[in-house]
Amino acid sequence: MADGAKGTDQEMSFTGGCQCGAVRYGIEAERLVVYACHCTECQKQSASAFGLSVPISRDSLKIQGKTESWRRPTDIGSHTNCYFCLECGSRLFHAGENRPGLVTIKGGSLDNANALDPIAHIWTRSRQDWLVLPDDVPQWETQPQSQSEWMKLLL
Repeated sequence: MADGAKGTDQEMSFTGGCQCGAVRYGIEAERLVVYACHCTECQKQSASAFGLSVPISRDSLKIQGKTESWRRPTDIGSHTNCYFCLECGSRLFHAGENRPGLVTIKGGSLDNANALDPIAHIWTRSRQDWLVLPDDVPQWETQPQSQSEWMKLLL
């Protein structure tokens, strides 16, 4: 797989992987959207102020290498399967049981994460006090509550 993003007729190929290189992945998509999640779970898993989440179709993700997962409950009563590299433990993506067919890539695992520009901020009630968010980007104190609200955010 090539690093970064490369163009084809209609779709782009985005690549990424874990810290040690044992797992690599490719995403076939026209574009990627990203949102910043400020929930305490994302803060813990990223060991930072927030996590970058990139929702994509599960069918567009091609993985090379071995991953494992663990399952955790969500605030809305569902569960999320969290996938990581068996060698270095880097979190790579999540698969929420309430959104079948979609996975959420952890944005920092992309080769060209610098090109990501969040379209929204969720769980801002858990945001670090020192972090100033842009006024012109949508924000939710928790998260969009309905599937249609999520889809408006992502399209």
